[in-house]
Amino acid sequence: MTPVVLVHGGGFAASCWDLLVDHLDGPVLAVDLPGRGAHPAPLDSVTLAAVAASVVADVDAAGFDRVVLVGHSLAGCSMPATMGLLGARVRHAVFVAATVPEHGSSAFDTLEPEIQAHARAAAETAAPARLSAEMAKVMFGNDLDDEQFAWCMERMVPEAPMLTLEPVDLSPLRTAGPRTWVRPLLDAIVHPVKQARFAENVKPCAMVDIDAAHMCMISKPRELAAIINGIAAGA
Repeated sequence: MTPVVLVHGGGFAASCWDLLVDHLDGPVLAVDLPGRGAHPAPLDSVTLAAVAASVVADVDAAGFDRVVLVGHSLAGCSMPATMGLLGARVRHAVFVAATVPEHGSSAFDTLEPEIQAHARAAAETAAPARLSAEMAKVMFGNDLDDEQFAWCMERMVPEAPMLTLEPVDLSPLRTAGPRTWVRPLLDAIVHPVKQARFAENVKPCAMVDIDAAHMCMISKPRELAAIINGIAAGA
């Protein structure tokens, strides 16, 4: 079983994967990106390149010579850089409800106007704040019950502004390698139609649908784990 590396999305840390980890069959590493958890850093200093370098350093420290790289949501912006650094060690890349803008554009460019307004305000704040419960419920909580949503909110953290604003470099995706897109069909923040467009930036890419919303690792951990286990078993 190829080891699985889990890369969280915006506003979270490695702990967002906790419910999923127990359902994975092989070795697994859930990483903290810079600015949170095991990797404290000033949030305004965190770039996509810093994220990729941090993930690779954690993979090296774990001793993994091959991995299934799984990125959720905003991690779609750093996944290409991470894949470029890891090269052939990435046996399969999995994009879960991810944002993968066109080459040279940013995650911010893909947002709806009201979400852009929130992101712009956060970027202009000296001390980035955790997303409010009201906004989080709309963006992330539409299929979470009260207990699951409280669990989700406990694990939310402020986000590094540049990860949303920095243009992405999709050049590393021009290399060959198996890729799968896991598309939650109830996603309220990255609509399934938008995900299909993002997946075009990753192609060739298999599409697997899941009956869940954006935080599918919380609402449907067994189902998501089954998809990842199948990939890791064949990678």
